[in-house]
Amino acid sequence: MKTYRYPERDSWKELVERPQLDVSQLNATVKSVLDDIRENGDQAVKKYEMKFDHAMLDTLAVSEQEINEAMNSVNEDLIDALHTAHSNIAAFHEAQRYDGIRIETAPGVTCWQKSVPIEKVGLYIPGGTAPLFSTVLMLATPAKIAGCREIVLCTPPNSEGKVNPAILAAAHIAGVSKIFKAGGVQAIGAMAYGTESIPKVYKIFGPGNQYVMAAKQQVSLHDVAIDMPAGPSEVCVIADSTSRADFVAADLLSQAEHGIDSQVILISTSEGIIEEVKVEINTQLEQLPRKEMAAKTLENSKMVLVHDKKEAIKLSNAYAPEHLIIATNDYEVLAEQVVNAGSVFLGTYACESAGDYASGTNHTLPTHGYATAYSGVNLDSFNRKITFQHLSQNGIRSIGHAVEIMAENEQLHAHKNAMTLRIMDINRES
Repeated sequence: MKTYRYPERDSWKELVERPQLDVSQLNATVKSVLDDIRENGDQAVKKYEMKFDHAMLDTLAVSEQEINEAMNSVNEDLIDALHTAHSNIAAFHEAQRYDGIRIETAPGVTCWQKSVPIEKVGLYIPGGTAPLFSTVLMLATPAKIAGCREIVLCTPPNSEGKVNPAILAAAHIAGVSKIFKAGGVQAIGAMAYGTESIPKVYKIFGPGNQYVMAAKQQVSLHDVAIDMPAGPSEVCVIADSTSRADFVAADLLSQAEHGIDSQVILISTSEGIIEEVKVEINTQLEQLPRKEMAAKTLENSKMVLVHDKKEAIKLSNAYAPEHLIIATNDYEVLAEQVVNAGSVFLGTYACESAGDYASGTNHTLPTHGYATAYSGVNLDSFNRKITFQHLSQNGIRSIGHAVEIMAENEQLHAHKNAMTLRIMDINRES
C-alpha cells in the first residue's frame, strides 16, 4: 500500500481515483454475447456455458431434486448460520415497509402514494472465485418481503453442471424456486431478453465481475432496469490512536481478498497506527489462503495520514466508499458528518464482515464513487411508488384557475381546455 502524508487538498482527486480499466474491447465482447442471447435464446446460453464455465448442460433449470440434494449436503452449522442471517435480514427489511399517507394539498384535492412490488425480478449470484450464497439472502429476502410475483435466480454451474450447494440452500431458505444454471454475460442477457427457459424480468439485481457489470449497463439502456451501476468492491477505514491495529488490518484484508480489482484505503490521524497496521497486514496476509489475490489488491490501495478528524471525514466523503468503517472511540460524532457512503460500520467491533453476512443490513451497495448519488439495495429497490389523486368539484374551484393560467403560459392550450371544460360544467351547475 502506498502511503501519503498530509496530502494537499488539490491532490485529493488522485487519492480518490479507482483503478481504471480499458473497457472498449470488453464492451464489444459483451455486446456480441448479448446479441447472440437475444437471437438464439437457450442455445446461445448453453454455448457460452460450455465456453466460459466448461459445463455441458442439457437443461438450464435447477431441478427440485438438486435443491433437495443441496439441502442434505450442506453441513448443519452453515444451515443454522443461513437461517440466522436470513432472520436478521428479514427483520431489517420488514421495518422498511412503506405506508402511504393521504394528504389534502388544497380543499377538495387529495393525493397519495401506493407502494407496488415489481412483478418480475432477476437475481444474479456470482459463483466464480467465491460462491456468494450470502448475496442470495441479501437479494431474495427483500424481494419476497416486497411481494415480487416472480423471482428468477441465475448463477453459474461448475464444470460438472452443478450449482454450489450453499447457493441452492440459501435460495431454498429465502423461498426462491426458479433457479437457472447461467453465469456471466449470458445470464444477464437471458434475464433481460428472456429465453425458452429463463423468463424475462423487469429489473436485474446482483454483483459480478467487470463483464457482468458491463452487461448490466448495456441492457439497462433499452431493455430492463438494474439495481445500480457498480464496479469492484471497496472499503475505507478511518482510524486514530485509539484504534486496534490488528482489527483495522483484518478489515482491510477482508476487503482485499474479494478480487485484484478491489481497493482499500486507510485514513488516519496517527502515523503510529499506520505503521502498526502495516506490520499487522504483513503478518495476517501470510495466513490467508487467498493471499496472492489480496496482495495484488493492496498494490492499488492507499494509506493516508491527515491532520485531524475533520479532514479525515472530508476525504472519506470525497472518496464516497462502498463500505466505511469508523474505528475510533468518537465514532458517533464522526458518523453525523458522513454524507457519502454505501454502508457505515461504527466502533471497534463493527467489522464489515458483520454487514456482509448477518447483521441484517444489505451488502449490495454502490461502488466506484456512486455512493454520492445511489443507495444500497433496500426494500424500496423492489417496489415502485404509484401516485394517485382525486379532485372533487371543490378541488376544481381550489386549483382550476391556477392550472388554466399555467397551461396557457406554457402554450399548451389542450391542457388548459381540459380544466376549462370542468370549470364551466361546475359553474353551470351552480
